[in-house]
Amino acid sequence: MTSIINIAGYKFIILDNLVALKTEFSAFCRENDLTGTVLLSVEGINLNLSGEVAKIISFKKHLLAKTAFSDMTFRESYSQTVSFKRLKIKIKPEIITFKNKAIRAHEASAPRLSPAELKQWLDENKEMTLLDTRNDFEVRFGTFKQAINLKIADFTEFNKAATSLKKDKPIVMFCTGGIRCEKASLHLLNLGHKEVYQLDGGILNYFKEIGEEYYQGDCFVFDERIALDAKLQSTKTKQCTRCFGPLTTVCTTCLS
Repeated sequence: MTSIINIAGYKFIILDNLVALKTEFSAFCRENDLTGTVLLSVEGINLNLSGEVAKIISFKKHLLAKTAFSDMTFRESYSQTVSFKRLKIKIKPEIITFKNKAIRAHEASAPRLSPAELKQWLDENKEMTLLDTRNDFEVRFGTFKQAINLKIADFTEFNKAATSLKKDKPIVMFCTGGIRCEKASLHLLNLGHKEVYQLDGGILNYFKEIGEEYYQGDCFVFDERIALDAKLQSTKTKQCTRCFGPLTTVCTTCLS
């Protein structure tokens, strides 16, 4: 039986007590032997934590008891061992770096499409642009069939790369857990796209609710597991230290 649970969650909300929150969360996580990352900013919170089930449940109760975070939701998966080597709690300018001051995700949000709704659209072959907002090396681990890859090396490059997208059909975008789409979708609306949706909870939520249908490969995660399959289990896939893509017998990307 697995004894470790991994959670990921975020919320865009104006925070003004960052130092106090950092001190509080640091103490709580260290007391409970939780590892991972908690990013705090004036625009909100972004966390990825790993630990024993009872201790993660305790952290969630502690967090959700605060009015500012009471409606947060989490993507969850289980593993045999902790998924992070250490704990990092930081105060940053942004909880997901985008470097676009016009985007204020705490004030607005593009419509969300549930995993079931996306599957239905795909079943119906609905006309749309399915857009992967992740970095190119992540996409190489796996993505939805027929999804567009902008081949960006860093999320901040999405600002420029998005100008190449046509405005003739609805856009449904996705990322690992949803946070990047919060900003990317608003950017597309600012560029004049009329119909923009974000996959609610990202790939991880789609795996939980639907499974592998219409998805090809694994989902890269930023922890020691490297990649998860549609059952939210580690695939043991290795990562190339040069191109950061999946490493099989030979890394063809680095040899090309």
